[in-house]
Amino acid sequence: MPDVWFACAMVLSFRSSTMRVYEIVKLALGTFRTNRLRSFLTTLGIIIGVMTVIAIISLIQGMNYEVERQIASLGSNVIYLQKVSWGMGRLDWDEIAKRPELTLADAAAILRLPVVQTVAPIRSREVSRLNYRNREVTGVEVFGATPAYATIANYRLETGRFITGDDSLRKQYVCVIGAYIIDNLFPDEDPLGKKLNIEGRSFTVVGTLKRKGSFLGQPQDNVIGIPLSTFEKSFVPKTGFSGIGHSLSILILPKKGVAVEKVIDQVRELMRRRRGLGYDQPDDFGINTQETLREIYRNITRVAFIVMIAVAAISLLVGGIGIMNIMLVAVTERTREIGLRKALGATNRDVMYQFLFESVLLAVAGGAIGIILGLGIAKIVEVAFKLRAAAPLWTILLGFGFSTAVGIFFGIYPASRASRLDPIQALRYE
Repeated sequence: MPDVWFACAMVLSFRSSTMRVYEIVKLALGTFRTNRLRSFLTTLGIIIGVMTVIAIISLIQGMNYEVERQIASLGSNVIYLQKVSWGMGRLDWDEIAKRPELTLADAAAILRLPVVQTVAPIRSREVSRLNYRNREVTGVEVFGATPAYATIANYRLETGRFITGDDSLRKQYVCVIGAYIIDNLFPDEDPLGKKLNIEGRSFTVVGTLKRKGSFLGQPQDNVIGIPLSTFEKSFVPKTGFSGIGHSLSILILPKKGVAVEKVIDQVRELMRRRRGLGYDQPDDFGINTQETLREIYRNITRVAFIVMIAVAAISLLVGGIGIMNIMLVAVTERTREIGLRKALGATNRDVMYQFLFESVLLAVAGGAIGIILGLGIAKIVEVAFKLRAAAPLWTILLGFGFSTAVGIFFGIYPASRASRLDPIQALRYE
């Protein structure tokens, strides 16, 4: 029998709790329906704050996916030995311009390192205009490379062949072209075997490259590849400040299973020894990796995150103050209702829960609207500016979490004040 009575008591307690929750929800929704405009204006700060957070996070997250895909397309563990280091800090361009050029002998020495699988020296320059019959393209990048460059730079052939060792040895006037050039110069015909005039020199197209898209906003298909030996024979290298971007670069591919950091250490030690640098002298060359690009990107997006946090914090603070203010007004307006409820048996806890729930419901409703608007803005930007947007589940949960926390924090004081009202004085309130 005691077990039966205990079970009955638990059921009745559960039903009583359920009824209290139902009443609280019903009263809150009734209050919002009565004051629709006031409730909406109260949540406006929450809406703006959550909308800002969701929109910016969605865009940054989408950009993260896209940048990571593009960085991965460069090759998983390629090391770039160049005249300058990548970065966002202030650079001494006069000092960089005076640095000695990398050479093919440097590339040969690096290739002999036991941790290196292969190297690909490369030079590049921009050609202002490229014509074929009555069609032309502008801003074409011409690079001179060795056969290993296709593997290291992750270039794949669509048709034909890449530059061969024989082309390099004989300094042949042959080229491979990117998809952008095919689209604009050869939209209706096979480009293989055709002649392209590059600054007065005729090059035969022997291969076409598969489409790679863009990298950090820069097209990768508006390119022409020729043998490095032909490049050095045909184009006079620029010197000084203007030649920094056209100096020789050496792409290095470590052997499988060898850590990139180990290869970097050995390449740095080799280059410092070849250039006779003392232990107290800085490097006069740059060693760059994919992680360098990731760090640059993180530095850029970090500013966006700081701005996002500042805007969201201000908006949520304003929204929270608005909720507290309107809940205090509601306590004053409903003083007689509170006294009547207490006279009919409502406890201080019931009254507190009622007003706290109304505060949280206001904030969560504003958060839900903000999430919907934020996702909508991110989608509009994605369509209009061709930027990828992604909204993982955690961003939506974050929006609801922020709004719920604001509702609880700024609703506790009005709810506590309502629960402490004396029922007799409340019933006498006019």
